[in-house]
Amino acid sequence: MSTLALQPDVLRWARERAGLAVDKFAQKAKIKPEKVRNWEETGKLTFSQLEHLAQHTHTPIGHLFLSKPLKEKLSIPDFRTVGDRALGEPSTELLDTVQAMQRRQDWMRDELIEQGQEPLPFIGKFSLKDKPEAVAADMRKQLALQAGWAKGVSGWEAALAELRHRVQQAGILIVFNGVVGNNTHRKLEPEEFRGFALSDEYAPLVFLNASDSKSAQMFTLAHELAHLWLGLDAVSGMEATLPANHKSEMFCNQAAAEFLIPAKEFPAAWQAAELAVDCYGQLARQFKVSPIVTARRALDLNYINRDAFFAFYRDYIRAERKKKDAQKGGGDFFSTQHVRVGERFGRAVIVAAREGRLLYRDAFQLVGFGGATFDKFAKDLGVGD
Repeated sequence: MSTLALQPDVLRWARERAGLAVDKFAQKAKIKPEKVRNWEETGKLTFSQLEHLAQHTHTPIGHLFLSKPLKEKLSIPDFRTVGDRALGEPSTELLDTVQAMQRRQDWMRDELIEQGQEPLPFIGKFSLKDKPEAVAADMRKQLALQAGWAKGVSGWEAALAELRHRVQQAGILIVFNGVVGNNTHRKLEPEEFRGFALSDEYAPLVFLNASDSKSAQMFTLAHELAHLWLGLDAVSGMEATLPANHKSEMFCNQAAAEFLIPAKEFPAAWQAAELAVDCYGQLARQFKVSPIVTARRALDLNYINRDAFFAFYRDYIRAERKKKDAQKGGGDFFSTQHVRVGERFGRAVIVAAREGRLLYRDAFQLVGFGGATFDKFAKDLGVGD
């Protein structure tokens, strides 16, 4: 069997970009660690071994023939930070997720234009020169949310589901997913990113990291919507929900907070809840948001200081993670696809495939599954043959 001679640095880069130690990669590829170390020292391996390396590191095989490691960057502005520091290179999971969503958006854009869809007037309607309050008001208007709308839902999780429904009705694609596609072995880490927005006047898209706590997803959704109203692509990290330093992130945080809890309604609510044992929980029940959002709003409006906010934030997230770790089971597959694919996008792909305007092979790739599963998903969405 012929041996290839490639650059050791490139082979090492492929493994490291996937976040795999030598022993871990060897275990996944079912080979001895010594063999992996030998590749990375000499650059010599067989084509079959090269295929294993590409497969288990999710690296395009052509990249492994490069003369030096590829410096990969996100194709959209990156506002992910930890404190005041920018995060390092994006993971393969984040890169692959952004690219998959861009493919969905590109197809949906072409489909809508072909069907005679008019551009959405609210995308890019505002700029950083406007007031965040004006953006929040227009977001509520476009989503047909009346004052006090949340009083009609049972809790903040139901409010999040209602928002997802309204966002789709407004013409925005929305995806909740905690893994790459349907690959449960490739988790999306909320410590790396919480969500991103892909602005487009025909097919704007918001992606929410479903591995994040549900308590954070409400604010992240509002934050990413604000990006769309500014006409900005962006990937956001912990600064969505937490105080930010970047100008556009600060603006989107302010708009999101005003969208969820209008400033004029907060003083009376705070006065009634301030001395309660579960102050933020009481506020959350009133506004139908998570306690994290009410604590964040109290910080924004100077009712508490940063130390008080972060003390509550750390305790709450710790408790949320313990609760999540105790939960077992992944839920119904098709119910999960409703949020991973989105009903609006799923129906559009199914109809286009059945009408012959989209190859089934391409339809399967867009939604992430095919065959009998695709047909069952269509039936679950109520799309007939």
